[in-house]
Amino acid sequence: MLQIGTVKLANWLVMAPMAGYTNLAFRLVAKAQGAGLVTSEMISAAGLTRRQKKTIEYLKSVPAEKPLAVQIFGSSPETMARAAEIAVEAGADIVDINMGCPVKKVVKTGAGASLLRDLKQTSRIIRAVRHVCPVPLTAKIRLGWSRGKPVALETARMLQDCGVDALTIHPRFATDGFSAPADWEWIRKVKEHLKIPVIGNGDVMEAPTAIRMKKSTGCDGVMIGRGGLKKPWIFRQILRLEKGMPAPDPDLLERRNLVINHARLFREYMPEKRALHGILGALMWYTKGLPNSAHFRESISRARDFDSLLGAVDRYFAELENVPAARYEAQ
Repeated sequence: MLQIGTVKLANWLVMAPMAGYTNLAFRLVAKAQGAGLVTSEMISAAGLTRRQKKTIEYLKSVPAEKPLAVQIFGSSPETMARAAEIAVEAGADIVDINMGCPVKKVVKTGAGASLLRDLKQTSRIIRAVRHVCPVPLTAKIRLGWSRGKPVALETARMLQDCGVDALTIHPRFATDGFSAPADWEWIRKVKEHLKIPVIGNGDVMEAPTAIRMKKSTGCDGVMIGRGGLKKPWIFRQILRLEKGMPAPDPDLLERRNLVINHARLFREYMPEKRALHGILGALMWYTKGLPNSAHFRESISRARDFDSLLGAVDRYFAELENVPAARYEAQ
């Protein structure tokens, strides 16, 4: 079990915040598959404080996904503090500060990974949020802005001193994007220097990798991003492996049912046009590496409504039953 401040999680597995992907539908899927904590998409603090309709919609939640962490980004202490208050009012169980996003439109505003270049301003932001935030406060960082200038240890100690309840470290530099291998040794170093829980993140694409990260770094939890998009059942697999149980990939029927359930969740919680777009994106991940998947993805890209999409899904999985390689694991 992992405890972050006053919030006790069922286990040590955390679903990473991913813009465009970790919407309510996906969070419910990840939770059902065993994630101990799910996280919202990265949400603009400025958008929240301006009460922009689309931004406020990111806060939509249901009891089944609890506990929920809401991640916010911004560069103004006052705006970030108010955004945290809004997130808590909407039901956030944990507020997370994004200090690792390397996307240009985020860092050019002084937010995301840009905060690693100005720790004095970052300290002001964290203290302002901590002052008004009644729920546990966490932060997600990278090693620093660019290679040769690691600030992870300095940043981590500052965050702890400012009252952060847990820290996630993605051991790449902002300028690396996702191109360089994650350097797990830094997770171990940060863990050794902090008293608060440390959550490791980076390159966990298969269940055994999560077990290995935890054992090799001593981290308290593991955050999974892209590996969960491709295989949301990775959370369930990790928990089974931890108990010494077999952890196979789902068979065709289980995979089909997961896709159908995910599509229905999209349809339930989003307007149909956005829901259709969302499940099309999810299907790109779910079917990658399966036989004839390229043809399937090309065919569903022309779907104009849910009925035709679900019909295409049924036909695809029915065809796979007759393909000898159909039970190969997705690569």
